[in-house]
Amino acid sequence: MDALGPRLRDLRERSGMSLRAVARELGISPSAVSQIERGSMRPSVSRLIAYVTAIGVPLAEVFDPADAKPVEFAVRRAGEVAPLLLSGGITFRRLSPAATPDVEFFESTYPPGSISNAHGQFLKHDGYEVGTVTAGELTVEFESELVTLGVGDSITFPCDRPHLIGNRSAEVTAVATWLIVHR
Repeated sequence: MDALGPRLRDLRERSGMSLRAVARELGISPSAVSQIERGSMRPSVSRLIAYVTAIGVPLAEVFDPADAKPVEFAVRRAGEVAPLLLSGGITFRRLSPAATPDVEFFESTYPPGSISNAHGQFLKHDGYEVGTVTAGELTVEFESELVTLGVGDSITFPCDRPHLIGNRSAEVTAVATWLIVHR
């Protein structure tokens, strides 16, 4: 079974929010939240970020086991971190070896034709985002602007600026590394 759903449920329960309260925050049914938490439905990138924002935890927490302890020094080998598989086949993989206060460092992989929100709604969340494309091509769409990034191109913007990220290619997978700094 996929560990993402149960981890989200654990984080929600620790936050003290009810399943219905999270559903209200996300604008979806309690049944849909339950399906995500059971692992029978994969959230989109935007739904995952909206979920962790609603319960007040950073995205990086979904990668940690429930009993994770803060560390001052950490090394994690390449094969030790399983990526999170989201809807549309998009994956997120944490690159930092352990939780890092106020910083999230991860890699996203967007298969051909995938987008961060299947419903086309713009995403807003906390922090400041910095990204670099390492393979393929990604588009970052803002309300009045579309930016196309190729290999080696970088972008930075405040996360509260509504945005969508996608791979418009029909053939090539896109990969990017992202740093989100919380203010």
